[in-house]
Amino acid sequence: MTYDPERHHRRSIRLKGHDYAGAGTYFVTICAQDREPLFGEIVEAEVCLSDLGRIVEEEWLRTPSLRPRIVLGEYVVMPNHMHGIIMVVEGRDTAPPCPYASAFGKPVAGSLSTVIGAFKAMATKRINDLRDTRGARVWQSNYYEHIIRNERELVAIRRYILGNPAQWGADRENPACLRVRAAPMR
Repeated sequence: MTYDPERHHRRSIRLKGHDYAGAGTYFVTICAQDREPLFGEIVEAEVCLSDLGRIVEEEWLRTPSLRPRIVLGEYVVMPNHMHGIIMVVEGRDTAPPCPYASAFGKPVAGSLSTVIGAFKAMATKRINDLRDTRGARVWQSNYYEHIIRNERELVAIRRYILGNPAQWGADRENPACLRVRAAPMR
């Protein structure tokens, strides 16, 4: 489908003027389509990945070998989303741009959005091959990112990522929590 600004009213949540292809450290959250718990479950505060979750983890960990300017930090694959720290370092990206057209313009090789797009595309392809669901959506179309500006933020985000499985019962991405919040009050 071609992007039509009259019909598609998505707006970018990216920081205007920030060079997402330049060096930087980011906290990203990527959610499964409709927050479906495809990637595993939490058992006694530990993540137990499904086969689909293992594909997501493998593709995430493969990212630096495909994109030499990328360094990964802490990450966690949760039942219906993932969190990770991703660093774009100085240098030249030798990998080709993500093989899809961006609604907001042409992909920029080595930019955060291109790296995330390529990760999502490869994980989706492998998941759909495994499930025999060619063309099915695995991910929500966007992702959340936060520019990590200092060491204090980095330490807090690392702690959040590593502690996320233990907080699953209260996580706003947990479908059980969404159902509880949506229940009518009497």
